[in-house]
Parts: sequence; structure tokens; C-alpha cells
Amino acid sequence: MAEYTVTASGNQEFQLLADDSLVGTLRYAQWYSIKAGITLADGSTFQVEPRGFWGTTIELKDDQNVLLTFKMNWDGNIIIKSKLDDGANAFVFKSKSVLKHTYALQDKEKRELLVIQPDFQWSKLNYNYTISTTEHFAEVGSQALLLLMAIHCANYFMTMMATMTTLLVAS
Repeated sequence: MAEYTVTASGNQEFQLLADDSLVGTLRYAQWYSIKAGITLADGSTFQVEPRGFWGTTIELKDDQNVLLTFKMNWDGNIIIKSKLDDGANAFVFKSKSVLKHTYALQDKEKRELLVIQPDFQWSKLNYNYTISTTEHFAEVGSQALLLLMAIHCANYFMTMMATMTTLLVAS
């Protein structure tokens, strides 16, 4: 089991660290945007963009090649379809605890691959994260990209929940 930390620099940039070494960066175009860029430690870059009229499907691209898509399912889980490493894999990103905002990523066999624990920073008004992986995560390729996309899913999930809460309170 490996443990990673994600530190936020403001509300737009998140750095993924393993043992204080930079693994990659997730950088949003603007605050609360779905569009983002990912840069890995080796310098490779990727784009995260919404697709379609409503923008409900999110794509991870390497130039114009779609490597991964995700969208929120009717039951509140995020379904991830990956073409990373020349394979077709499916994952489910779900909330483990609504009150504690703990999230998990599972494979199609429902094996838990990782758990994300947000840590709200009151002084900066943003989140840092701790990611704990399981032994099953070692079987997955493109781990750095999947970890950064899991952080994007956590941010997306929390944004959607905050929006729904605001709408309910305002009604």
C-alpha cells in the first residue's frame, strides 16, 4: 500500500506527491472549472475537457486521443471508462462517507483500489488530500494519471454536491 499527498496551491492547482517527490500536477483553467491540464513529472501533458452540449461527460485527452472518460451516474457514482495502456478498463468513483467526504475508486470487480480523504484548509479555504492505495492498485497501469483523475473526480463530486445543496437551500 502506497500513500500519496495532494497539496493545493490556491483553488486552481493541485500537486500530487509521493514521499515529497512530485508525481504530477492538476491545474484548472479557472476556479470551479471542469477544464484542466495535467502535467506528469516526466513532462508529458494531458487535457481534461467536457464533451457534448451539456458537458456532462468529461474526457482526458493526449492531444486529440481520448484516453479516459467519466460521467456521473444516476446513483451519484462516477463511472470511469479508461483506454489507458491500450486496454479497456472500467472503474467506479464513489462516496464512502457523505459526512466525512471520503471517496473510493473501485475496479469492475468492485475491488477497492484507493481511498481519498480530503482535508479542508480553513486558512486557505481549499482542500488538500491524502490518497491511500491498496495492493490491487499495483495491478493498474498509468497510475499517476489515474491518481490525478481521481482527484479531479473528488473535486467534481464536491462541486456537484455543493451546487445541489445551494439549490436546495435557495428553494
